[in-house]
Amino acid sequence: MGYIHCGSHTVYDIQYHIVWTTRYHSKILRGKIAVRLKELIWRGCEARNIQIVRGSVGKEYVHLLVSCPPNLVPSKLLQYLKERSSKMLQEAFKELKQRYWGQSLWAPGYFCNAVGTVTEDMIKEYIENRDNRRDDETFKIVKD
Repeated sequence: MGYIHCGSHTVYDIQYHIVWTTRYHSKILRGKIAVRLKELIWRGCEARNIQIVRGSVGKEYVHLLVSCPPNLVPSKLLQYLKERSSKMLQEAFKELKQRYWGQSLWAPGYFCNAVGTVTEDMIKEYIENRDNRRDDETFKIVKD
């Protein structure tokens, strides 16, 4: 099982594998820049109540496995992390500001995959074979 979290009205285990790259696949994420980027990602996730399960910063990419609350969609998470980190890294490292002058240091787009511990078949079986009251009806939605 994954990381079960409880909100005021929810219990959830939602995980995403997210990858994004530098603009032009430039190998700029090294040394102090990589260390600062890790810190920015950590703080950004913490501010949004996101748990980093695993993370990796390569020379030109970022890989994250995160556990998110259900009210946060991946597109908003990535928008926040990419915009904030690009701006703050360019402010801290003048060589990046000169290189990207007015542009984000991240390539447009990203990869995102929902990570699950329960398969579709397991959910179907659970719904159909629940041991509850006999007056409960199961139903199927069939695609034509």
